[in-house]
Amino acid sequence: MAVATLPLVLLSMATANATDVTTGVPGTPQRRLENANVLPLALDDRYQFRKVEEFLNEPRDFKPTTDAMVAFERQRVVYGAVTTSVDRQELRGHYYNFFWRTRRPGPITVRFEYRQANLGAYVQAREVAYNYAKGTMETQFQVIGDDYILDGRVISWRAVLISDGKIVGLTQSYLWD
Repeated sequence: MAVATLPLVLLSMATANATDVTTGVPGTPQRRLENANVLPLALDDRYQFRKVEEFLNEPRDFKPTTDAMVAFERQRVVYGAVTTSVDRQELRGHYYNFFWRTRRPGPITVRFEYRQANLGAYVQAREVAYNYAKGTMETQFQVIGDDYILDGRVISWRAVLISDGKIVGLTQSYLWD
């Protein structure tokens, strides 16, 4: 029985992990920070965000579509939800994929800072740490389940690349101030 459930456990952990796009090397799972400490800004051209993908899984806001790609993304996010009411409720929320690149190999931390509608100006943060990062990478963050249901939609966000205790790369939403 334990051997049969191992692939399911690994599959459930895979959505919260970050991976190197070119080599498939995983980073550490995302972790929520109690306090997001302020770091000095030292932007470096060797670190850069390339692309950001956002997806809001909120079925009551879905509009009917005939676009196969939009329908597929909606189905992909809820794949594996067994019961309609409980499992799908836990998968409601925001999904973010950050594609970034570094030309300098070494340890990097990707931090996702965000504000939610019901919390006002309070900033929350999640991090993924890499012991060794080089080349093109992808990091995924999710604000889903109780975090989304109780605290509301993400209204603004920013993502930073941290190296040696300094912010070396930055991207943010238009509403972040």
